[in-house]
Amino acid sequence: MRTAFILAVFLIAAAVIAGCTSAPAKPSYSVDNNGVLSVTCAPVTTNETVLFANGTYTESRVVMHTQTGDVVTYLSYPERPKAVLEYIPGAGEKISGHAERMVTYAAAGYAFMFVEIRGRGGETAGYPFDPRTDYSRFESGDWPEYYQTICDISSLRAVLASRFGVPVYAVGGSNGGRYAAVAAGVDPEFAGYVGISTADWGLRDAVLAQGGTGDILKFATSLEPGTYLPGISPRPVWMYHNATDPFIPFTSGKALFATADEPKTFTEFNGDHGINPDVDRRLIAQLAQIYGT
Repeated sequence: MRTAFILAVFLIAAAVIAGCTSAPAKPSYSVDNNGVLSVTCAPVTTNETVLFANGTYTESRVVMHTQTGDVVTYLSYPERPKAVLEYIPGAGEKISGHAERMVTYAAAGYAFMFVEIRGRGGETAGYPFDPRTDYSRFESGDWPEYYQTICDISSLRAVLASRFGVPVYAVGGSNGGRYAAVAAGVDPEFAGYVGISTADWGLRDAVLAQGGTGDILKFATSLEPGTYLPGISPRPVWMYHNATDPFIPFTSGKALFATADEPKTFTEFNGDHGINPDVDRRLIAQLAQIYGT
């Protein structure tokens, strides 16, 4: 039987620094001539409020405090998870729609974190994906929100890995799959990448079609998932797409998948767009091949 909500709040501190230094590295980013982003993220801390717990699993709300604002997440986990899935949702996804999913993964032995990234209109502040605004920031040397979000995803990976001591996978659906792909490419400590109903943004191709060169082309390239998928190998890339997806064409998903190196799998699932129980079953089965049932 479900117990009453547990009003427990505690702090988990995690420093995300480059190398072994006596002081945290200064936050910075760079984009090379191939459009590949590198980031050095500022240290973060987290507050966790346990919402529910029983003998099988725990659900909690975790707020990550960064130098540029708080990022809200929700976490479900068994006592000893075999791995963690850090899930970046697509537009319009709410945590309420993932309640059963969080229980499903915990029951299978995995922790599942739902991340309210910046600008989704949820509990984390920010503006919706806006490459024009972000390019203006890029030109001025300020942090584009897109890059801040990549740091958020990487910082949460470090927090989860430190806490549970198990592999963490970057997982994303639709637009969230795009952010997750970039994060998995930028942060080599992710165990792998799972993309659901996702594809490139198409920004790089649009800039090229208009004759764009130099910084604007470099910036557009830095946002594209396909820029990073080849660098994820030898970590796995698992992608799921429905053949009749009404929002992101199946052929676009296949095109992104083609940029990845082995090991990789592309799976057609039953449904329409985004993560659903069929994807959950298939993903848990893939994980079981590594971690057992």
